[in-house]
Amino acid sequence: QVQLVESGGGLVQAGGSLRLSCAASGRTFSLETMGWFRRAPGKEREFVASINWSSNTYYADSARRRFTISRNNAKNTVFLQMNSLKPEDTAVYFCARVKITPSSSYEPDTYWGQGTQVTVSS
Repeated sequence: QVQLVESGGGLVQAGGSLRLSCAASGRTFSLETMGWFRRAPGKEREFVASINWSSNTYYADSARRRFTISRNNAKNTVFLQMNSLKPEDTAVYFCARVKITPSSSYEPDTYWGQGTQVTVSS
């Protein structure tokens, strides 16, 4: 059974940092693009960042220069370092295998976790 399990969320003050982890089991994702998405209350799911098999990264405008995605293929784990957090970053963050659609949007593909709550207070 394939599982993606996120951890590292929590409550932090604006300007603070959190490091999210996503541990995969049941299959390896080392040759695939993985990423992070978030869903805030009342808002649509939003792409945050992705990393491909050779560690090339891509970020949403909202995450660029503040967040860093990385991976450890030996441990089948993906990370999201989040700095300079803002209240508008409050959301459930989940990791997923990523597909890039013909219209160049980044979407979860088949495998995703339950998510971890990130709350940023002002």
